[in-house]
Amino acid sequence: MREYTFTIVENDGTELFACRWLPDLQMTVKGIVQISHGMCERSCRYIQLAERLTACGYGVYANDHIGHGYTAGDPDKLGVTGADAFNRMANGMLELGEIVAKEFPDLPRFLLGHSMGSFLTQKIMYDDRHTFHGFMLSGTNGPRGLLKLGEQVALLQAKFQGIDHRSMLLNAMVFGGFNRSFRPVRTAFDWLSRDPEEVDQFVNDPLCGAICTTGFFIDFFRLLQEIHWPASLENINPKLPVYIFAGDRDPVGLFGKGVLSLVDMYRSLGLQDVEYRLYPGGRHEMLHETNRDEVVKDILDWLDRHVDVRGTSGSVLSGSSETETFYTSASSQPSL
Repeated sequence: MREYTFTIVENDGTELFACRWLPDLQMTVKGIVQISHGMCERSCRYIQLAERLTACGYGVYANDHIGHGYTAGDPDKLGVTGADAFNRMANGMLELGEIVAKEFPDLPRFLLGHSMGSFLTQKIMYDDRHTFHGFMLSGTNGPRGLLKLGEQVALLQAKFQGIDHRSMLLNAMVFGGFNRSFRPVRTAFDWLSRDPEEVDQFVNDPLCGAICTTGFFIDFFRLLQEIHWPASLENINPKLPVYIFAGDRDPVGLFGKGVLSLVDMYRSLGLQDVEYRLYPGGRHEMLHETNRDEVVKDILDWLDRHVDVRGTSGSVLSGSSETETFYTSASSQPSL
């Protein structure tokens, strides 16, 4: 596997850190997987998945979202996302997708979103009908109640403490009950995985686990409402395949109930190719679970079947620059 990092410069000057993982030179690439990471984590946590995918002929791209990872630029800025955060995150994902499309125009491109990244992926499913040829949702959920109440609480706190206030209150509202179903509990993040080493890696990563701001939570609650509005859902391309996977002990997916609700909703909308897997005993991060080899094998099986359906012939890799910068604003700036 070859690894490269690069930067995407947004119109407002924000620099998005991104990674490109490619198979070895002269290896035929049969498809591309773009990854959208979850809340309070970063793209580099998916390097093990990238190793497996590249070994099987897939290129992998991922970026750190605004307020996350190396895009934040400073540990003190983790979780600080500014105004209109999730529209800007989704735009960053699409800009990365456009870069991928220019590099591999003839290959199928799949978007894999985990947790927060899965909700952003659900947004892109109706915002954009052309950049991707299929979607994978990990640790996701369907429609939920009380989101408007959460938004109102976040707005009230922002009124008195500002949008950049790190909200322990809202963090507790969202995550406070996630550990209750698990015993024994060693950390605040045992709900992520049954593998204590994976949990410890998350806990000890200085770029993971930050408390987000009130502004982040305002936009987050709004996103979770928007992605399931009928006016949004009717714009989804029903021909594009969707694969949903989660643990049946994942509190984000309501221990499987929310995942099944999402599957039923997509099928009722007329989506023609919706598959799902609920893994017994699995918690939130199935890609970091004790049975992650099984999970990745199932991902590869789904990818291979959908690449075969498209009948692509693949692309042989040549050299590529290790560090690049892509601009998304004025035409006078260098571009891909």
